[in-house]
Amino acid sequence: MAQIDSNLINTIVGRVLSELERQQIAPKAGLAATVAAGRSGVFEDVDPAVAATVEAQKIWARSPIELRTRVIEALRKAMHDHADEFARMARDETGMGRLEDKILKHHNAANSTPGIEDLVSHSWSGDKGLTVEDYAPYGVVAAITPSTHPIPVLLNSIIIIIAPGNGAVFNVHPAAKKVSAYAMQIFNQAIEKAGGPANLVTLIREPTMESANRLFRHPAIALIAATGGPALVQAAFASGKKVIAAGPGNPPVLVDATAHLDEAARHIIDGAAFDNNILCIAEKEVFVLEPVFNDFTAAMDRAGAVRLSAEQIESLTSQVFSRNNSGHWIPSRDFVGKNASVLARAVGISLSDDVRLLYGETGSDHPFVQEEQMMPFMPVVCAQDLDEAIEMAITAEHGYRHTAMIHSNDLKTITRFSKAIDTSIVVVNGPSFAGNGPPAGEGYFSHTISSPTGEGVCTPKDFARVRRICTFRSLRMT
Repeated sequence: MAQIDSNLINTIVGRVLSELERQQIAPKAGLAATVAAGRSGVFEDVDPAVAATVEAQKIWARSPIELRTRVIEALRKAMHDHADEFARMARDETGMGRLEDKILKHHNAANSTPGIEDLVSHSWSGDKGLTVEDYAPYGVVAAITPSTHPIPVLLNSIIIIIAPGNGAVFNVHPAAKKVSAYAMQIFNQAIEKAGGPANLVTLIREPTMESANRLFRHPAIALIAATGGPALVQAAFASGKKVIAAGPGNPPVLVDATAHLDEAARHIIDGAAFDNNILCIAEKEVFVLEPVFNDFTAAMDRAGAVRLSAEQIESLTSQVFSRNNSGHWIPSRDFVGKNASVLARAVGISLSDDVRLLYGETGSDHPFVQEEQMMPFMPVVCAQDLDEAIEMAITAEHGYRHTAMIHSNDLKTITRFSKAIDTSIVVVNGPSFAGNGPPAGEGYFSHTISSPTGEGVCTPKDFARVRRICTFRSLRMT
């Protein structure tokens, strides 16, 4: 009898099990019914999702690099093919962002997320032999995605997690669970058509904090990638497992007297207004040195931002913010990620949707300065000198060590600010998104920016174990 390929058997068994699991899911109305119709990677509970991904990951870990490359390219193509659809669904379900910007985010995640090419082995040889270090998978990763850009983060996370040979189980943000389940179905189909195993990546259809905790503590989970609020990140750390945590950000901008003010204004508007300011790296507050403060606001006017008066700012503040039981300011979801025209209408101004950003002068202790408000209003604070500007920027950044911007042509000032602010990303004389690689900047791109745990802008290497093999006094070629 001819020998049967064990990988083929495992693949067939995995697909049969997946089909049996699918048939046990009761179809629901609307989008959920569409998702339940195929081998989708969408599960009703944590345990079966993890079990299916564990089996798929065993197959995937043994797969050749050529197959992994083909699967990742198929995922990129699926994202491009459905970018408009995903963007519309995400906007409709979450109520956040601008459609044209969301479409760009989906294409950029497909184009710019690093894959297999990031995993380059290293070697050394000498009189005592040869040493090679290569990258190996952890196993199955538990991953959390946000509602702000659910499918770009999902695709970005899938690629950087599976490239080293891992599988992943996702507990997505509940506010984006429908579009996430729909995209997961499409991504699973792309993986299978390219020759990969079914259920290599899965998600929980009805995600909750309880399902996240169960996922974090599941014995088969080897690594956690947590993107979310403080409670979720704290729950991830409480699991006792290795965590790659993407925490909050409140990126400050410093504008000094040497800055090219018209360029600074254009870049600040471009970065802060993109997708209505829901990017975690986006400009959230600006500190401008007093000698150029009036000239800077005039530049903002010329660049198309609309200035609010002090009375209008306070009216907007009273509608946007409320205090929780701990006394912290909480922004209203009625305004988060909405167009500037929506914010303007709240204070009695009628604006076209073409206006992308509002701005106005506030104090440094204002809620719009101190909170990551994620809407297209930019508070601008006048600083008497550089010392005060840096100190206010550090206070507003809250030690998140996420992202900061500076507009200056003084190298000493740029150096001093960069050292003092100590963030994972510092952008000099450009929009915030230039700090996260293509298409605006150099380097590599990721939606996972892990400041709390120090990885910074994450790539497949951050989801791989480094393994070393040594040959003692052999395989030296010269």
